[in-house]
Amino acid sequence: MCNMHNHKDLQRLQEDKMIDTKKAIEITERIAHLREKVLSTKPTVCTERARFYTEVYRENEEQPVIIKRALALQKTLEKMTIFIDEGELIVGNQSSGHRAAPIFPEYAVDWLPEEMDELDKRPGDAFFITEEHKEELREIASWWKGKVLWDRGRALMTQELRDLQDSAIIKATGNLTSGDAHIAVDFQKILKVGLKGYFEEIELHHKQVDRSDREGVRKDKFYSALAIGLESFQVFIRRYRDMATYLSKESNDPQRIIELQRIAENCQVIAEEPPRDFYQALQLVYFVQLILQIESNGHSVSLGRLDQYLYPFYQKDMEAGILSESFASEILENTWIKLLSVNKIRPWSHTRFSAGGPLYQNVTIGGQTIEGKDAVNELSFLVLESVGRMKLTQPNLSVRFHKGISEEFMMASMKVIEKGFGMPSFNNDEVVIPELINMGVEKEDAFNYSAIGCIEIAVPGKWGYRCTGMSFLNLMRVFLATLHNGFDSQSGYTFQKGIGNFSDFNSYEELFKAWQHQIHYYTRKTVEIDTAVDTALEEHVPDILCSTFVDSCISRGKTIKEGGSKYDFISGLQVGIANLGNALAAIKKLVYEEGKIGQEELMDALEQNFEGKEGEKIRQLLLNFAPKYGNDDDYVDLLLKDAYMEFINELENYHTTRYNRGPIGCKYYAGTSSISANVPSGAVVPATPDGRKAFTPVAEGSSPSSGTDLLGPTAVFKSVSKLPTDKIMGGVLLNQKLSPAAVEKEADKHKLISIVRTFFAELKGWHVQYNIVSRETLLAAKKDPEKYRDLVVRIAGYSAFFTTLSPDTQDDIIARTEHTLNP
Repeated sequence: MCNMHNHKDLQRLQEDKMIDTKKAIEITERIAHLREKVLSTKPTVCTERARFYTEVYRENEEQPVIIKRALALQKTLEKMTIFIDEGELIVGNQSSGHRAAPIFPEYAVDWLPEEMDELDKRPGDAFFITEEHKEELREIASWWKGKVLWDRGRALMTQELRDLQDSAIIKATGNLTSGDAHIAVDFQKILKVGLKGYFEEIELHHKQVDRSDREGVRKDKFYSALAIGLESFQVFIRRYRDMATYLSKESNDPQRIIELQRIAENCQVIAEEPPRDFYQALQLVYFVQLILQIESNGHSVSLGRLDQYLYPFYQKDMEAGILSESFASEILENTWIKLLSVNKIRPWSHTRFSAGGPLYQNVTIGGQTIEGKDAVNELSFLVLESVGRMKLTQPNLSVRFHKGISEEFMMASMKVIEKGFGMPSFNNDEVVIPELINMGVEKEDAFNYSAIGCIEIAVPGKWGYRCTGMSFLNLMRVFLATLHNGFDSQSGYTFQKGIGNFSDFNSYEELFKAWQHQIHYYTRKTVEIDTAVDTALEEHVPDILCSTFVDSCISRGKTIKEGGSKYDFISGLQVGIANLGNALAAIKKLVYEEGKIGQEELMDALEQNFEGKEGEKIRQLLLNFAPKYGNDDDYVDLLLKDAYMEFINELENYHTTRYNRGPIGCKYYAGTSSISANVPSGAVVPATPDGRKAFTPVAEGSSPSSGTDLLGPTAVFKSVSKLPTDKIMGGVLLNQKLSPAAVEKEADKHKLISIVRTFFAELKGWHVQYNIVSRETLLAAKKDPEKYRDLVVRIAGYSAFFTTLSPDTQDDIIARTEHTLNP
């Protein structure tokens, strides 16, 4: 094991990298090599996890599911392939190779035999798989037939709900094939007590279990599973200790020997005790992040306020002179590369809703302390700048804005945004914190919120799964059903009989009543589908280590899904918001008020997808003579707000499945963080009264429809601010696209800072993020992808490599309005 002499040797190596802090830190040769290695690796499929889980489930069919999952995790962590790359300083791998996606058969596996021969031919997010692995997965899939989460969840739905799901009006495929996550665990506590502290807490509560009643029997198995999971985690970490020790003895490079010995020492300590320094703390954080994504197929596992919980270690080591800024940056950059190496594979039906293969591993920086002071510190800058140097899709970096945030940090953020890879995004403390408190979140917790996944928020270590990301509701399919007496042309079903056809409505008010009738029904059905999914998740794929690291699961003796978390608030995602507002405004103005378009005339044009001379004439009227959301026009903005509030108000009538089982809240709220769902959602929507042609993308997030926001970014901000942002705690996602020239000068960056400050401080905007890339660059990258392999763009609440996207998603990004900052 590494002794103090070797520790000092590594310290001297760090000191050699000490730089003048006035000069910019540059990417080291080591980091450049590791970055290139991951970027140049083709995504493949790893069968190890699937094999181990199948073996354990097959051999332990009589065991309670939570014990089966603990034993399966144990076998995986003890037997899976591990490796330490040459030069890396942060260690740990999710699968047998970089970017090799493990298979999670207990969630869904039937799709693999159907799709695996075409995985490398996908129009986007392709994977490569060997014939040997195909054969193994066919065997694995045959054993799991009828036993997976997908089957269990579907079985809990009525035929009506299954039909709704299949119709794509309400979509919950991702929940049933990929599980939960959308969570950040309590890293602050993990670093404080170490794994040993969790063992002590589990043992304390396990001893108090009364096994004479049913609840006691359940808790007994729960605590046993947690202990197995933690022990397996320790074994996993110690395997890297042993490998690092072995490699240090095999190496002839004096510097690498010292590095490997330090890696071994780090693993020896954090396998049980709390970390002693910044390096060990960061390594433990990464191990936790990694292990949660080996245990569960859920994504959006986030790292919370990393600049806050790691800062005490950073500050202590810097003051003691045992850490240099350059070495801290290097191991942070190594961590970002490791996050990128994690990968997951999804069915194509789900992949289209999250194009670019994102895992949404969010890191939040900035914000406030509990006293309301600016929480930005030296580590905040270091994280920001290191992410900017890497220009990768992971981590997904978020900055918490508040009125007191310094101009210096905002400028530093703008300089990273200028690099053009869509980070950081901004969330607004001025809206989020007061509303969290209003919802019942304690003040100390509210001030400690972080972004999760895309832009959604939760309190790390205290919030249950799925702060957002439940089922997707296609608003424009609902609206078209409103016009057709409830009939849905795409499925052929009338799920909710309407109160008439559009031609029957003599006023806008009658149309709006028909909308109310439909949206209330579909709101309830989203909850019913979510309830079936949540029940299946709770009963069949309980997570062990994630529950260990979330309060108050251990003290309550419950998994997160059973009600173990302190807070429980969730949201689905509503898609096509701008289209809804524009359609309502077009009908109200052009049909009912001005009579420029007749009711039958409009319906005929929609039916014919605006084909022919008359159809195109009507489309041009809809596009050019009706107000459009995104231009600060109350006419359309307030119509949209009223229509959206019908969904939001109806949603308040329902609870999550954890209601009266422990957590505070157990309520739903709205959410617009629709990732890339606007493309596949639009692909199942016929022509709509906003002038949109059939089966083209609908609007993304809360952003305006592409090309309709004509008055600049400030007008967009004003329109978005009229939405009931305090009710949309699942995230009010706003994408804005600027040309690189728009922020090239220092004065332009200050102008953008001023605009953002106004949006957040005065208009109470919820979120904003920027794509700084020209249309010409995007078109060139689509034409010659090899030359633009590193081009990263903002899709929705996440960034992705542009050339990995499907053509329809690329086209959607190209079509977005490119703003300037001129008044």
